[in-house]
Amino acid sequence: MRTKILDKFPQLTARDVKSTTMGERGADIQLSEAAYEFFPYNVECKSLAKVAIYKHYEQATSHGTGEPVLIIKQNGSKPLAVIDLDHFMMLVKWERVN
Repeated sequence: MRTKILDKFPQLTARDVKSTTMGERGADIQLSEAAYEFFPYNVECKSLAKVAIYKHYEQATSHGTGEPVLIIKQNGSKPLAVIDLDHFMMLVKWERVN
């Protein structure tokens, strides 16, 4: 994720975007004030062997040529939108340009 942010915003440096170590408190990607201006998100990263949500996302990809989006909702929680990371980064970059 750190690399994706740095690639998308070349004006930022490695000092602006840092990965934390496992078990460290706070967001998994620490941003400088300058980086937060470009990428105002609190990032939590998980890498798991298997996540059931992928099966549902794959279903969204089979519906046509549009960009797939999966909307999920757990009882008592806000709905979430699941999109491809590269598409998300493109949206963030586009928002900064416009």
